[in-house]
Amino acid sequence: MKARLALGVDGSRSGRASAAALTRRTLVRAKRTKYIFVTGGVVSSLGKGLASASIGALLENRGLEITHLKLDPYINVDPGTMSPFQHGEVFVTDDGAETDLDLGHYERFTTAQMGRFNNFTTGRIYNAVIQKERRGEYLGKTVQVIPHITDEIKAAIRQTADSLDCCIDEVGGTVGDIESLPFLEAIRQKKYDVGAENVCYNHLTLLPY
Repeated sequence: MKARLALGVDGSRSGRASAAALTRRTLVRAKRTKYIFVTGGVVSSLGKGLASASIGALLENRGLEITHLKLDPYINVDPGTMSPFQHGEVFVTDDGAETDLDLGHYERFTTAQMGRFNNFTTGRIYNAVIQKERRGEYLGKTVQVIPHITDEIKAAIRQTADSLDCCIDEVGGTVGDIESLPFLEAIRQKKYDVGAENVCYNHLTLLPY
């Protein structure tokens, strides 16, 4: 009974103070970064990049701070040495990184500034994991796709979000590509890491007409 009276359940000042504190805690929890994952099926070049950029523009119009991340399943460390006829022209960011052309869409549609940490490839992820293994950071463990590769992907996602309101993550290629599997597993696990209420999955597919 004393505890109930201290909370001011009868509408006293202490009760109002408690309600205000609860509201502040709720606002702090609500500030947690939301993740939107965009994937595609059937064929590549569906327009996932434009869809992601459009989502970012809509969220910015609502006053939210957003960023973008492009996850590319190819084994090249970056698209700098790839033929533009295969994958399109590279987009060079302000920090000199040669990145996927979708980062150009993100910058043109939103005010978000892209850099080398807004584009990760399978090659870059594996390279980081292998370097850690060579330095002995895994303490003699057997390095595997799960959990080590998926953990590295999730670390890249977490680093890019950096306490913003929303991070829009696009997975390149299609969900049917074998090389996409570690990325799909990583974004699946993300729901359990940050809570289902902080994650949204958007899947694009071919709709012939």
